Amino acid sequence: MAAPERPAPATSPAADAPASRALVRSLTHRQTTMIGLGSALGTGLFLGSGSAIGVAGPGVIISYAIGALLVAVIAVLLGEMSAAHPVQGSFGAIAHKYLGPCAGFVTSWTYWFSAVVVIGTEVVASALYIRWWWPGVPMGAAILAVAAVVLAVNIINVKSFGTTEFWLSTIKVTALCAFILCAAFLVFFGLPDTEATGFAHLTDDGGFVPHGAKSIWIAMSVVMFAYAGFEVVAIASAEATDPQRTIRTAMRQLAWRLSVFYVLSITLVVALIPWKRLASGDGTVEASPFVRVFSDIGVPAAATLTNLVVLIAAVSAANAHLYGASRLLHSLGDDGLAPAPLARLTGRGVPAVALAASTLGIAAAALLAFYDVGGIFSILMSIALFAVLLVWLLILASYVAFRRHRDAHPQEFTGFSIPGGPKLAVVAGAGVLAVAATAIEVPDMGQAAGVGLAFTAVLLVGYAAVAWRQRGARAGR
Repeated sequence: MAAPERPAPATSPAADAPASRALVRSLTHRQTTMIGLGSALGTGLFLGSGSAIGVAGPGVIISYAIGALLVAVIAVLLGEMSAAHPVQGSFGAIAHKYLGPCAGFVTSWTYWFSAVVVIGTEVVASALYIRWWWPGVPMGAAILAVAAVVLAVNIINVKSFGTTEFWLSTIKVTALCAFILCAAFLVFFGLPDTEATGFAHLTDDGGFVPHGAKSIWIAMSVVMFAYAGFEVVAIASAEATDPQRTIRTAMRQLAWRLSVFYVLSITLVVALIPWKRLASGDGTVEASPFVRVFSDIGVPAAATLTNLVVLIAAVSAANAHLYGASRLLHSLGDDGLAPAPLARLTGRGVPAVALAASTLGIAAAALLAFYDVGGIFSILMSIALFAVLLVWLLILASYVAFRRHRDAHPQEFTGFSIPGGPKLAVVAGAGVLAVAATAIEVPDMGQAAGVGLAFTAVLLVGYAAVAWRQRGARAGR
Protein backbone atom coordinates (compact mmCIF):
# COMPACT_ATOMS: atom_id res chain seq x y z
CA MET A 1 0.00 0.00 0.00
CA ALA A 2 1.37 3.40 -0.92
CA ALA A 3 1.98 5.71 2.01
CA PRO A 4 0.32 9.10 2.19
CA GLU A 5 2.81 11.82 1.40
CA ARG A 6 3.93 13.86 4.37
CA PRO A 7 6.95 16.08 4.88
CA ALA A 8 9.49 14.42 7.12
CA PRO A 9 9.74 16.12 10.50
CA ALA A 10 12.73 18.34 10.87
CA THR A 11 14.13 20.58 13.54
CA SER A 12 13.44 23.70 11.55
CA PRO A 13 10.59 25.78 12.95
CA ALA A 14 7.17 25.82 11.46
CA ALA A 15 7.56 29.52 11.00
CA ASP A 16 9.84 28.83 8.07
CA ALA A 17 6.90 27.47 6.09
CA PRO A 18 5.01 29.68 3.63
CA ALA A 19 3.40 32.57 5.45
CA SER A 20 -0.10 31.73 4.33
CA ARG A 21 0.06 28.35 6.02
CA ALA A 22 2.43 28.93 8.95
CA LEU A 23 1.47 28.98 12.59
CA VAL A 24 2.77 31.99 14.48
CA ARG A 25 5.57 31.48 17.00
CA SER A 26 4.48 33.77 19.81
CA LEU A 27 4.05 31.55 22.89
CA THR A 28 6.58 32.31 25.62
CA HIS A 29 8.27 29.70 27.79
CA ARG A 30 6.10 30.55 30.80
CA GLN A 31 2.91 30.49 28.76
CA THR A 32 3.69 27.09 27.26
CA THR A 33 4.47 25.60 30.66
CA MET A 34 1.22 26.93 32.12
CA ILE A 35 -0.74 25.63 29.11
CA GLY A 36 0.50 22.16 30.05
CA LEU A 37 -0.63 22.61 33.65
CA GLY A 38 -3.88 24.12 32.42
CA SER A 39 -4.75 21.08 30.35
CA ALA A 40 -3.82 18.54 33.04
CA LEU A 41 -5.16 20.25 36.17
CA GLY A 42 -8.86 20.07 35.50
CA THR A 43 -11.87 17.83 35.79
CA GLY A 44 -9.92 14.65 36.39
CA LEU A 45 -8.67 15.94 39.73
CA PHE A 46 -11.43 18.26 40.89
CA LEU A 47 -14.47 16.18 39.90
CA GLY A 48 -13.28 12.78 38.69
CA SER A 49 -11.46 12.13 41.96
CA GLY A 50 -14.86 11.53 43.55
CA SER A 51 -15.41 8.45 41.38
CA ALA A 52 -11.91 7.18 42.10
CA ILE A 53 -12.41 7.57 45.85
CA GLY A 54 -15.70 5.71 45.58
CA VAL A 55 -13.89 2.78 43.94
CA ALA A 56 -10.78 2.44 46.12
CA GLY A 57 -11.46 4.47 49.26
CA PRO A 58 -8.33 5.96 50.86
CA GLY A 59 -6.27 3.47 48.83
CA VAL A 60 -6.85 5.77 45.86
CA ILE A 61 -3.78 7.65 47.11
CA ILE A 62 -1.67 4.73 45.87
CA SER A 63 -3.48 4.84 42.52
CA TYR A 64 -2.63 8.52 42.09
CA ALA A 65 0.99 7.91 43.11
CA ILE A 66 1.37 5.12 40.52
CA GLY A 67 -0.31 7.31 37.91
CA ALA A 68 2.06 10.18 38.70
CA LEU A 69 5.08 7.94 38.22
CA LEU A 70 3.76 6.54 34.94
CA VAL A 71 2.97 9.96 33.51
CA ALA A 72 6.31 11.37 34.66
CA VAL A 73 8.10 8.75 32.57
CA ILE A 74 5.95 9.38 29.49
CA ALA A 75 6.34 13.15 29.86
CA VAL A 76 10.14 13.18 30.01
CA LEU A 77 10.45 10.71 27.13
CA LEU A 78 8.06 12.77 25.02
CA GLY A 79 10.06 15.83 26.02
CA GLU A 80 13.26 14.30 24.68
CA MET A 81 11.64 13.48 21.34
CA SER A 82 9.88 16.83 21.02
CA ALA A 83 13.03 18.80 21.83
CA ALA A 84 14.74 16.97 18.98
CA HIS A 85 11.75 17.51 16.67
CA PRO A 86 9.76 20.66 17.67
CA VAL A 87 7.57 20.45 14.60
CA GLN A 88 4.00 21.05 13.57
CA GLY A 89 2.08 17.87 14.27
CA SER A 90 4.27 17.03 17.27
CA PHE A 91 4.15 13.37 18.32
CA GLY A 92 1.96 12.52 15.32
CA ALA A 93 4.69 13.73 12.96
CA ILE A 94 7.32 11.91 15.03
CA ALA A 95 5.34 8.66 14.85
CA HIS A 96 5.13 9.15 11.07
CA LYS A 97 8.90 9.50 10.84
CA TYR A 98 9.90 6.59 13.06
CA LEU A 99 6.99 4.13 12.88
CA GLY A 100 5.60 4.87 9.44
CA PRO A 101 2.80 6.96 7.93
CA CYS A 102 -0.01 4.71 9.17
CA ALA A 103 1.15 5.06 12.79
CA GLY A 104 1.43 8.82 12.37
CA PHE A 105 -2.05 9.00 10.89
CA VAL A 106 -3.59 6.93 13.69
CA THR A 107 -1.68 8.80 16.42
CA SER A 108 -2.76 12.24 15.26
CA TRP A 109 -6.40 11.37 14.64
CA THR A 110 -6.72 9.39 17.87
CA TYR A 111 -5.32 12.25 19.91
CA TRP A 112 -7.68 14.65 18.19
CA PHE A 113 -10.58 12.34 19.00
CA SER A 114 -9.54 12.06 22.65
CA ALA A 115 -9.06 15.82 22.97
CA VAL A 116 -12.49 16.48 21.47
CA VAL A 117 -14.11 14.14 23.98
CA VAL A 118 -12.11 15.70 26.83
CA ILE A 119 -13.39 19.13 25.79
CA GLY A 120 -16.92 17.78 26.12
CA THR A 121 -16.05 16.32 29.53
CA GLU A 122 -14.64 19.61 30.79
CA VAL A 123 -17.66 21.65 29.72
CA VAL A 124 -19.98 19.09 31.34
CA ALA A 125 -18.00 19.48 34.56
CA SER A 126 -18.17 23.28 34.21
CA ALA A 127 -21.93 23.05 33.86
CA LEU A 128 -22.12 20.91 37.01
CA TYR A 129 -20.16 23.53 38.92
CA ILE A 130 -22.48 26.29 37.67
CA ARG A 131 -25.51 24.27 38.72
CA TRP A 132 -24.01 23.90 42.21
CA TRP A 133 -24.88 27.60 42.59
CA TRP A 134 -27.99 27.66 40.41
CA PRO A 135 -29.62 24.22 40.26
CA GLY A 136 -32.45 25.58 38.12
CA VAL A 137 -30.17 26.34 35.17
CA PRO A 138 -30.73 23.76 32.38
CA MET A 139 -27.67 21.56 31.86
CA GLY A 140 -27.62 22.25 28.11
CA ALA A 141 -27.73 26.02 28.61
CA ALA A 142 -24.83 25.90 31.07
CA ILE A 143 -22.78 23.82 28.62
CA LEU A 144 -23.39 26.25 25.76
CA ALA A 145 -22.47 29.25 27.92
CA VAL A 146 -19.10 27.70 28.79
CA ALA A 147 -18.56 26.71 25.15
CA ALA A 148 -19.04 30.30 24.01
CA VAL A 149 -16.36 31.53 26.40
CA VAL A 150 -13.84 28.85 25.39
CA LEU A 151 -14.40 29.38 21.67
CA ALA A 152 -14.08 33.16 22.00
CA VAL A 153 -10.69 32.87 23.73
CA ASN A 154 -9.31 30.53 21.06
CA ILE A 155 -10.56 32.41 18.00
CA ILE A 156 -8.69 35.70 18.61
CA ASN A 157 -5.02 34.75 18.17
CA VAL A 158 -2.47 32.45 19.76
CA LYS A 159 -0.86 35.24 21.79
CA SER A 160 -4.22 36.15 23.32
CA PHE A 161 -4.92 32.48 24.00
CA GLY A 162 -1.51 32.06 25.63
CA THR A 163 -2.03 35.08 27.88
CA THR A 164 -5.53 34.01 28.91
CA GLU A 165 -4.50 30.43 29.59
CA PHE A 166 -1.45 31.61 31.55
CA TRP A 167 -3.62 33.60 33.95
CA LEU A 168 -6.35 30.97 34.22
CA SER A 169 -3.73 28.34 35.03
CA THR A 170 -2.00 30.68 37.47
CA ILE A 171 -5.27 31.22 39.32
CA LYS A 172 -5.99 27.54 39.72
CA VAL A 173 -2.41 26.59 40.62
CA THR A 174 -2.32 29.34 43.25
CA ALA A 175 -5.72 28.30 44.55
CA LEU A 176 -4.71 24.64 44.68
CA CYS A 177 -1.62 25.58 46.70
CA ALA A 178 -3.83 27.62 49.04
CA PHE A 179 -6.24 24.68 49.33
CA ILE A 180 -3.38 22.34 50.25
CA LEU A 181 -2.17 24.74 52.94
CA CYS A 182 -5.67 25.25 54.37
CA ALA A 183 -6.47 21.54 54.26
CA ALA A 184 -3.16 20.70 55.93
CA PHE A 185 -3.95 23.22 58.69
CA LEU A 186 -7.35 21.60 59.27
CA VAL A 187 -5.77 18.14 59.35
CA PHE A 188 -3.02 19.03 61.82
CA PHE A 189 -4.47 21.93 63.86
CA GLY A 190 -8.21 22.30 63.16
CA LEU A 191 -10.28 25.40 63.96
CA PRO A 192 -11.47 26.89 67.26
CA ASP A 193 -14.77 25.01 66.95
CA THR A 194 -13.46 22.08 64.86
CA GLU A 195 -10.94 19.53 66.04
CA ALA A 196 -8.02 18.52 63.88
CA THR A 197 -8.95 15.39 61.94
CA GLY A 198 -5.48 13.92 61.73
CA PHE A 199 -5.28 10.87 59.51
CA ALA A 200 -7.83 8.67 61.24
CA HIS A 201 -10.18 8.83 58.25
CA LEU A 202 -7.58 7.02 56.16
CA THR A 203 -8.20 3.81 58.08
CA ASP A 204 -11.81 4.25 59.27
CA ASP A 205 -14.74 2.73 57.37
CA GLY A 206 -13.10 -0.53 56.37
CA GLY A 207 -9.43 0.34 56.49
CA PHE A 208 -7.04 1.99 54.06
CA VAL A 209 -8.07 -0.32 51.20
CA PRO A 210 -11.69 -1.17 52.06
CA HIS A 211 -12.43 -2.90 48.75
CA GLY A 212 -9.21 -4.88 48.56
CA ALA A 213 -5.95 -4.38 46.69
CA LYS A 214 -7.67 -5.02 43.38
CA SER A 215 -9.61 -1.76 43.77
CA ILE A 216 -6.36 0.22 43.51
CA TRP A 217 -5.91 -1.18 40.00
CA ILE A 218 -9.57 -0.66 39.06
CA ALA A 219 -9.41 2.97 40.24
CA MET A 220 -6.68 3.57 37.67
CA SER A 221 -9.45 3.64 35.04
CA VAL A 222 -10.51 6.96 36.56
CA VAL A 223 -7.21 8.24 37.95
CA MET A 224 -5.27 8.23 34.67
CA PHE A 225 -7.80 10.52 33.03
CA ALA A 226 -6.74 13.17 35.54
CA TYR A 227 -3.21 13.19 34.13
CA ALA A 228 -4.16 13.42 30.46
CA GLY A 229 -3.36 16.71 28.80
CA PHE A 230 0.35 17.24 29.37
CA GLU A 231 0.86 16.34 25.69
CA VAL A 232 -0.36 19.82 24.75
CA VAL A 233 3.08 21.17 25.66
CA ALA A 234 4.59 19.14 22.82
CA ILE A 235 1.91 20.39 20.42
CA ALA A 236 2.53 23.99 21.51
CA SER A 237 6.22 23.70 20.61
CA ALA A 238 5.26 24.52 17.00
CA GLU A 239 4.15 27.97 18.20
CA ALA A 240 6.75 28.53 20.93
CA THR A 241 9.41 31.21 20.53
CA ASP A 242 12.09 28.92 22.02
CA PRO A 243 10.82 25.34 21.51
CA GLN A 244 13.93 23.43 22.59
CA ARG A 245 14.17 25.20 25.96
CA THR A 246 10.42 25.10 26.46
CA ILE A 247 10.09 21.37 25.91
CA ARG A 248 13.18 20.50 27.95
CA THR A 249 12.07 22.33 31.08
CA ALA A 250 8.27 22.26 30.77
CA MET A 251 7.94 18.48 30.71
CA ARG A 252 10.19 18.05 33.73
CA GLN A 253 8.32 20.72 35.67
CA LEU A 254 4.98 19.20 34.75
CA ALA A 255 6.10 15.76 35.93
CA TRP A 256 6.96 16.79 39.50
CA ARG A 257 4.28 19.46 39.87
CA LEU A 258 1.47 17.12 38.86
CA SER A 259 2.83 14.45 41.20
CA VAL A 260 2.88 16.82 44.18
CA PHE A 261 -0.46 18.47 43.42
CA TYR A 262 -2.39 15.26 42.84
CA VAL A 263 -1.00 12.98 45.53
CA LEU A 264 -0.85 15.62 48.28
CA SER A 265 -4.27 17.13 47.59
CA ILE A 266 -6.03 13.76 47.38
CA THR A 267 -4.38 12.64 50.63
CA LEU A 268 -5.63 15.73 52.42
CA VAL A 269 -9.14 15.46 50.96
CA VAL A 270 -9.54 11.87 52.16
CA ALA A 271 -8.01 12.77 55.53
CA LEU A 272 -10.56 15.55 56.09
CA ILE A 273 -13.78 13.85 54.98
CA PRO A 274 -14.73 10.16 55.37
CA TRP A 275 -14.39 8.65 51.93
CA LYS A 276 -17.96 7.29 51.88
CA ARG A 277 -19.29 10.86 52.09
CA LEU A 278 -17.15 12.05 49.18
CA ALA A 279 -18.68 9.68 46.65
CA SER A 280 -21.24 6.93 46.68
CA GLY A 281 -20.17 3.33 46.38
CA ASP A 282 -20.87 3.21 42.65
CA GLY A 283 -18.73 6.25 41.96
CA THR A 284 -21.56 8.70 41.32
CA VAL A 285 -20.39 12.25 41.95
CA GLU A 286 -22.87 14.94 42.94
CA ALA A 287 -20.28 17.63 43.61
CA SER A 288 -16.55 18.10 43.61
CA PRO A 289 -14.82 16.48 46.62
CA PHE A 290 -12.84 19.70 46.98
CA VAL A 291 -16.07 21.66 47.42
CA ARG A 292 -17.45 19.05 49.82
CA VAL A 293 -14.40 19.44 52.08
CA PHE A 294 -15.34 23.00 53.00
CA SER A 295 -19.12 22.69 52.83
CA ASP A 296 -19.12 19.61 55.09
CA ILE A 297 -17.05 21.28 57.80
CA GLY A 298 -19.32 24.31 57.78
CA VAL A 299 -17.32 26.89 55.83
CA PRO A 300 -19.80 27.87 53.07
CA ALA A 301 -17.85 30.92 51.87
CA ALA A 302 -14.76 28.76 51.33
CA ALA A 303 -16.87 26.17 49.54
CA THR A 304 -18.21 28.85 47.20
CA LEU A 305 -14.70 30.09 46.49
CA THR A 306 -13.48 26.54 45.88
CA ASN A 307 -16.33 25.91 43.46
CA LEU A 308 -15.32 29.05 41.58
CA VAL A 309 -11.74 27.81 41.37
CA VAL A 310 -12.70 24.36 40.10
CA LEU A 311 -14.98 26.03 37.54
CA ILE A 312 -12.02 28.10 36.33
CA ALA A 313 -9.94 24.91 36.25
CA ALA A 314 -12.45 23.12 34.04
CA VAL A 315 -12.80 26.08 31.67
CA SER A 316 -9.01 26.38 31.50
CA ALA A 317 -8.62 22.68 30.69
CA ALA A 318 -11.30 22.86 27.98
CA ASN A 319 -9.54 25.92 26.61
CA ALA A 320 -6.16 24.18 26.44
CA HIS A 321 -7.54 20.97 24.93
CA LEU A 322 -9.42 22.92 22.26
CA TYR A 323 -6.14 24.61 21.38
CA GLY A 324 -4.31 21.28 21.12
CA ALA A 325 -7.07 19.58 19.14
CA SER A 326 -7.34 22.44 16.62
CA ARG A 327 -3.56 22.56 16.04
CA LEU A 328 -3.28 18.84 15.46
CA LEU A 329 -6.26 18.89 13.09
CA HIS A 330 -4.70 21.83 11.24
CA SER A 331 -1.50 19.81 10.88
CA LEU A 332 -3.44 16.87 9.42
CA GLY A 333 -5.10 19.16 6.88
CA ASP A 334 -1.77 20.78 6.04
CA ASP A 335 -0.23 17.36 5.35
CA GLY A 336 -3.10 16.13 3.19
CA LEU A 337 -4.30 13.64 5.83
CA ALA A 338 -7.55 15.53 6.44
CA PRO A 339 -9.78 17.77 4.27
CA ALA A 340 -7.78 20.73 2.90
CA PRO A 341 -10.01 23.46 4.42
CA LEU A 342 -8.81 22.39 7.86
CA ALA A 343 -5.36 23.78 7.00
CA ARG A 344 -6.64 27.30 6.46
CA LEU A 345 -5.48 30.04 8.81
CA THR A 346 -7.05 33.39 9.54
CA GLY A 347 -5.06 36.58 9.14
CA ARG A 348 -4.15 36.27 12.83
CA GLY A 349 -2.70 32.78 12.35
CA VAL A 350 -5.66 30.91 13.89
CA PRO A 351 -6.87 27.65 12.25
CA ALA A 352 -10.51 28.68 12.47
CA VAL A 353 -11.95 25.77 10.47
CA ALA A 354 -10.02 23.21 12.53
CA LEU A 355 -11.09 25.07 15.65
CA ALA A 356 -14.75 24.85 14.70
CA ALA A 357 -14.46 21.15 13.86
CA SER A 358 -12.85 20.50 17.25
CA THR A 359 -15.94 21.74 19.07
CA LEU A 360 -17.77 18.53 18.17
CA GLY A 361 -17.19 17.26 21.71
CA ILE A 362 -19.09 20.23 23.10
CA ALA A 363 -21.96 19.61 20.70
CA ALA A 364 -22.06 15.93 21.68
CA ALA A 365 -22.06 16.81 25.39
CA ALA A 366 -24.89 19.30 24.89
CA LEU A 367 -26.89 16.71 22.93
CA LEU A 368 -26.43 14.08 25.66
CA ALA A 369 -27.48 16.64 28.26
CA PHE A 370 -30.55 17.61 26.22
CA TYR A 371 -31.72 14.01 26.15
CA ASP A 372 -30.81 13.65 29.84
CA VAL A 373 -28.43 10.75 29.33
CA GLY A 374 -27.40 9.54 32.77
CA GLY A 375 -23.73 9.41 33.75
CA ILE A 376 -22.62 11.79 30.97
CA PHE A 377 -19.41 12.61 32.76
CA SER A 378 -18.38 8.98 33.34
CA ILE A 379 -19.19 7.98 29.75
CA LEU A 380 -17.17 10.79 28.19
CA MET A 381 -14.30 10.35 30.62
CA SER A 382 -13.92 6.64 29.87
CA ILE A 383 -14.00 7.13 26.09
CA ALA A 384 -11.40 9.90 26.30
CA LEU A 385 -9.13 7.85 28.55
CA PHE A 386 -9.13 4.82 26.25
CA ALA A 387 -8.12 7.00 23.30
CA VAL A 388 -5.40 8.70 25.38
CA LEU A 389 -3.99 5.32 26.41
CA LEU A 390 -3.65 4.32 22.76
CA VAL A 391 -1.86 7.60 22.02
CA TRP A 392 0.52 7.05 24.93
CA LEU A 393 1.35 3.56 23.65
CA LEU A 394 2.13 4.98 20.20
CA ILE A 395 4.26 7.74 21.76
CA LEU A 396 6.26 5.15 23.71
CA ALA A 397 6.67 2.96 20.61
CA SER A 398 7.83 6.03 18.67
CA TYR A 399 10.34 6.77 21.41
CA VAL A 400 11.89 3.30 21.23
CA ALA A 401 12.36 3.68 17.46
CA PHE A 402 13.58 7.26 17.90
CA ARG A 403 16.24 6.24 20.42
CA ARG A 404 17.38 3.38 18.22
CA HIS A 405 17.96 5.89 15.42
CA ARG A 406 19.47 8.50 17.75
CA ASP A 407 21.93 6.05 19.27
CA ALA A 408 22.98 4.94 15.78
CA HIS A 409 23.35 8.53 14.48
CA PRO A 410 24.24 10.73 17.48
CA GLN A 411 25.76 13.38 15.22
CA GLU A 412 22.29 14.27 13.92
CA PHE A 413 20.95 15.31 17.32
CA THR A 414 21.59 17.89 19.99
CA GLY A 415 19.95 18.39 23.36
CA PHE A 416 19.29 16.14 26.32
CA SER A 417 18.92 12.37 26.37
CA ILE A 418 17.23 10.30 29.09
CA PRO A 419 19.51 7.56 30.51
CA GLY A 420 17.89 4.16 30.09
CA GLY A 421 15.09 5.74 28.09
CA PRO A 422 14.16 2.68 25.98
CA LYS A 423 13.85 0.48 29.07
CA LEU A 424 11.72 3.09 30.79
CA ALA A 425 9.50 3.20 27.68
CA VAL A 426 8.92 -0.57 27.85
CA VAL A 427 8.04 -0.40 31.56
CA ALA A 428 5.71 2.55 30.96
CA GLY A 429 4.09 0.70 28.07
CA ALA A 430 3.35 -2.24 30.36
CA GLY A 431 1.78 0.20 32.83
CA VAL A 432 -0.42 1.74 30.14
CA LEU A 433 -1.59 -1.72 29.05
CA ALA A 434 -2.39 -2.57 32.67
CA VAL A 435 -4.63 0.50 32.88
CA ALA A 436 -6.32 -0.42 29.60
CA ALA A 437 -6.96 -3.89 31.01
CA THR A 438 -9.36 -2.41 33.59
CA ALA A 439 -11.89 -2.60 30.76
CA ILE A 440 -12.37 -6.20 31.89
CA GLU A 441 -13.74 -5.05 35.25
CA VAL A 442 -15.12 -1.56 34.65
CA PRO A 443 -18.30 -1.35 32.52
CA ASP A 444 -17.65 2.24 31.39
CA MET A 445 -14.13 1.32 30.31
CA GLY A 446 -15.45 -1.74 28.51
CA GLN A 447 -17.90 0.43 26.63
CA ALA A 448 -15.13 2.94 25.92
CA ALA A 449 -12.89 0.14 24.61
CA GLY A 450 -15.60 -0.81 22.14
CA VAL A 451 -15.93 2.78 20.94
CA GLY A 452 -12.15 3.21 20.80
CA LEU A 453 -11.51 0.02 18.84
CA ALA A 454 -14.30 0.86 16.41
CA PHE A 455 -12.84 4.33 15.90
CA THR A 456 -9.37 2.82 15.33
CA ALA A 457 -10.82 0.50 12.69
CA VAL A 458 -12.41 3.50 10.98
CA LEU A 459 -9.04 5.26 11.03
CA LEU A 460 -7.32 2.30 9.37
CA VAL A 461 -9.95 2.32 6.62
CA GLY A 462 -9.51 6.08 6.31
CA TYR A 463 -5.76 5.71 6.01
CA ALA A 464 -6.18 3.13 3.25
CA ALA A 465 -8.50 5.53 1.41
CA VAL A 466 -6.04 8.43 1.71
CA ALA A 467 -3.17 6.23 0.54
CA TRP A 468 -5.20 5.06 -2.47
CA ARG A 469 -6.18 8.62 -3.37
CA GLN A 470 -2.59 9.91 -3.17
CA ARG A 471 -1.29 6.95 -5.14
CA GLY A 472 -3.82 7.73 -7.87
CA ALA A 473 -2.81 11.39 -7.82
CA ARG A 474 0.86 10.49 -8.28
CA ALA A 475 0.03 8.07 -11.10
CA GLY A 476 -1.95 10.79 -12.94
CA ARG A 477 0.91 13.27 -12.94
